This record gives sequence, C-alpha cells and structure tokens, in this order.
Amino acid sequence: MRKARSGEGRSGAKGNRRSGAMGKGAPKSVEGYLARVPEPARGTLKKMSAAIRSAVPREATETISYGMPAFKHNGVLVWFAAFKDHCSFFPTASVIEAFQKELKRYPTSKGTIHFPTDKPLPSTLVKKLVKRRVAQNESKKEG
Repeated sequence: MRKARSGEGRSGAKGNRRSGAMGKGAPKSVEGYLARVPEPARGTLKKMSAAIRSAVPREATETISYGMPAFKHNGVLVWFAAFKDHCSFFPTASVIEAFQKELKRYPTSKGTIHFPTDKPLPSTLVKKLVKRRVAQNESKKEG
C-alpha cells in the first residue's frame, strides 16, 4: 500500500478526514478537544454535548475515545467530532438504521451522521438517538 501524500487521508483521497481538533496530538479531555475546534463548529458541538448529557444516565462520563469526545456508560454510547467542512455524530449503525426516516435529510454512512458545522442536529433528535443507544447498552449489560 502506498503512503498517503500530504493532504490525503488514509484512503489516498484528497481532503481532510481528520478531526478538526487533532492538530497537535490527541487532546486529553473533552474541554481540551473543544478548545481546539474553531467556531462555528465549537458552538455546534457544545450544543450537541449538552443534548447528549441531558439524555444519558447521571453516572455517564465524558471521555476521549479514538481521539474524539464520547460519552460512556456500560461502554461507549456515542462519539461526536468536528472536521474541516462538517461535524459528525457517531451513535452506531444500528441506531442510525432504527431512525432512517428521521435522518433522511442528513448524509449518513454505516455508523455516522454528518451535518454542517454551523447547524447542529436538533436536540430532540439527538436525545432520541442517545436514549436508544443507552437502551442498547443496558440490554447488553443484562444479557
């Protein structure tokens, strides 16, 4: 496999696929991650974080996982991140599949929802997605 040239991602395609906060080594905290993200994406991610926080159990914790902010409770629930030209929310493929109709206006891939840096996902939608993910993790814990 050839080594990617400057400006190329792992796939060799041009474009910035790295998280917008990944400039000087991986951040150690969510606050550190957000401090590195330029506006308007920072404000968008802060709104997303607040919506997630309101939907997870009180015991859930924020962490950095795979270089991105994440919430954990019985395992990682969701991740979110800023990139050069969009933000992403990672609630897992099964959650995206369960909410296909509500997500039809957003570009999605297997486990990711993309949205503009200046337009957060609606809080009510984020909360629904997170609550589904919490239920999944709870059922894994019991089973």
